[in-house]
Amino acid sequence: MSTEKEMNPAEVEQEEHDSSYQPPPQKTIEEIMAADAEDESLRKYKEALLGEAQAEKIIFDESDQRKVIVKKLALLVADRDPMELDLTGDLTKLKKNVFVIKEGIQYKIRIDFVVQREIVHGLKYVQKTYRMGVPVDKMVQMVGSYPPKKEIQSYTTPFEEAPSGMMARGTYSVTSLFTDDDKNEHLKWDWSFEIKKDWQ
Repeated sequence: MSTEKEMNPAEVEQEEHDSSYQPPPQKTIEEIMAADAEDESLRKYKEALLGEAQAEKIIFDESDQRKVIVKKLALLVADRDPMELDLTGDLTKLKKNVFVIKEGIQYKIRIDFVVQREIVHGLKYVQKTYRMGVPVDKMVQMVGSYPPKKEIQSYTTPFEEAPSGMMARGTYSVTSLFTDDDKNEHLKWDWSFEIKKDWQ
């Protein structure tokens, strides 16, 4: 959420077009386990990585066909209870639930999610911040590759510092995206926060 300089929309989008990275081809768990089967150390590594998913199809929610189900976003600040957004309901209501953030504080963002059915490669969290419709910041965090599990998994960003000073105070709108190497849009949501001199 650093807002030292405002970025124009072309700068905000540039990163998506600059990369020459090509993601690996999608493979099923069965294909992953069958590859290099004669390599004992590699086989043991894959078994440890995949856990239960190698023996059975892990399905968290039978009625949901998605491979990644994003459950919650939490804003973590030392000595305070997490501020949470439930991402399982009506996402259009999230903008009304404005987080109040004290200027200059250190914070982290935690995303809770479920992976089911197949392994997902190169999960990525992208957060674009706007003030009065103008892009002011962009965060891209590589989350990693995850096997299906029956329990909720989570990713926490490194510490960020909220902007401070009279000019930084005010309301910001955020668009968050949970995506992956194959540009699958697992969830996209809008939310808001307000920078104030103090928590009240």
